[in-house]
This record gives sequence, C-alpha cells and structure tokens, in this order.
Amino acid sequence: MNIIFQINGGIGKCIVATAVTEVIKKKYPNSKLIVVSGYPDVFLNNPNVDRSFNFGEHSYFYSDYIEDKEFKLFAHDPYLETNHINKTENLIETWCKLFGLDYNGELPNIYLTEREINYFSRKYTTDKPIMVIQTNGGVEQNLKYSWARDIPFHIVESVIEKFKYGYTIFHLKREDQPSFPNTVPVTDTFRSVATLIAMSNKRFFMDSFGQHVAGALKLESTVLWVVNSPKVFGYETNKNIVSKPFTKKPELKMSYINKFNIQGEPLEFPYNNEFEMFDINEIINSLSDNEHTNTK
Repeated sequence: MNIIFQINGGIGKCIVATAVTEVIKKKYPNSKLIVVSGYPDVFLNNPNVDRSFNFGEHSYFYSDYIEDKEFKLFAHDPYLETNHINKTENLIETWCKLFGLDYNGELPNIYLTEREINYFSRKYTTDKPIMVIQTNGGVEQNLKYSWARDIPFHIVESVIEKFKYGYTIFHLKREDQPSFPNTVPVTDTFRSVATLIAMSNKRFFMDSFGQHVAGALKLESTVLWVVNSPKVFGYETNKNIVSKPFTKKPELKMSYINKFNIQGEPLEFPYNNEFEMFDINEIINSLSDNEHTNTK
C-alpha cells in the first residue's frame, strides 16, 4: 500500500513531521511512504520514508502511486484542529490523532551521513567553540521583526556581547533578515545548517527551524517563546523561556482562529515595550549554566 503524506507549511513543520513518519511506519510497516512537502531535503536518509517529493516536482505521481493502487492519503492540517488552537497537546500528538495513529512519544529525527558531516563541517572551521543563534524566523515579509516570534534586538545584542570573546557565533538567517556585529551570518542549505548545529556547543533560538533541528538531533538549546507554546512546539530537553505576562491589553479586532498574528501585527502588541517581555539575566544564566555540548 502507498501512503502519501502531504505536509503544508514551513521547514520547522517538516522537521516535526519526521516524528509522524516514524509513527506511520510503525502502524503500516509494509507500506511505501511517500512524502510531499516544500522541503524534501529534511527527509533524506530517513529510514521511514521511501520517497520525498517537492511540491510541483512530481511528474507521473498519480500514475505511479495512486491509479489502480491501494493507497491512503494523509493530508489534514493539524494547525486547524481544536487541541492545537487550545494549546492542550504537542503538535505531533495532534497530527497522529488526525490519522488514527497511536502516539507514544516519538520525536523528530534528522539523519546526517558521515560524508555530509565531513563535507559541510569544513565551512565552519574555527579555533573557538561554536555558538549558533537564530533570532528571526518565518517567511519573507514586509515586517523584518515580529514581536510575536522573534527575539528582541536588545536581547540579541546582550547575548552576543556576553559570548563573543569565548565563542564563534554563527547567526542563522535569510538575506532579508537583520544582521548583527560579531557574528558570522549563515544562509546555507538545510543539510549544511543541520551539520553546523550538530557541531555546536551552545544554541540560542527563537521558535523556528533551528530549535527543531536541535530537537531532532537531541541537543539542548535555550529557546525563547512569545505567542507559541513550548508544550505544543518545544522539546523537554530544551531550556524553554516563556515571555512575561502581558502588561497591556492587545487590540484583537483582526483575530480569527488564533489570538495573535504570528507575523507580529503592531496593534496586537501586548506590552508597553520589548524590555518588558523577558528577563535578560535569566537568558544569560541559562546560556552560561551549561555548555550545551554536542553529544552526537
């Protein structure tokens, strides 16, 4: 039987989906699992995935996998489920329930080969320990900073100032996102970035693909959360720091299913300023307490 697993969403969602592929294969061990997503490289070398296709790049797909074949289509979006909107359970569990699968704590996995690691690691040669940060996430948009998701600039600058002498700080970013002095910008491919994170000694992220890669590699990170919940998107191995209680009533006239627009609608900002959102000392202490050493 062919099982077609379609994933609508970003790269972080695809990384989370690797846990779902494991659950699917446990229930249907003799099936052929075909994944269709926007980020097929996430599923390379995954023993649970037989084929991984990019949207728009699946010639003869119907003929090969559906026509006159026994198949199942798993394409429901867990983001539109009640438990997800209410933030009552982890995204993986919600996803599995949609497909009638038994979730038993499976976690994401990324499978890097020794050859990949040897090749990509040459790009990140340094005489210091490696610290990796991701400060901004999401799709390309007019607003370059989202209060609902991204790390406030003053916190980023304080963290860089604290650790710039002891670490080479690699900053995961897109070309259109903010840059910071005393960091090395990284705008590379997914497999290359995953190798960098696997090499790192400290990791400081907002809720985006960086923290999902680290979670899939079983590496501890310090992660800041504003609108999203670590219960839904996070990992117990992380040091999850949630923003402080709101100090201002937000304007929610444009809200529909979710309370806040993840792109950071200015009218919805529930603080007087960014300095009220986090305790910078808590963040610095979290990053200082442990080396977050790679155990792979």
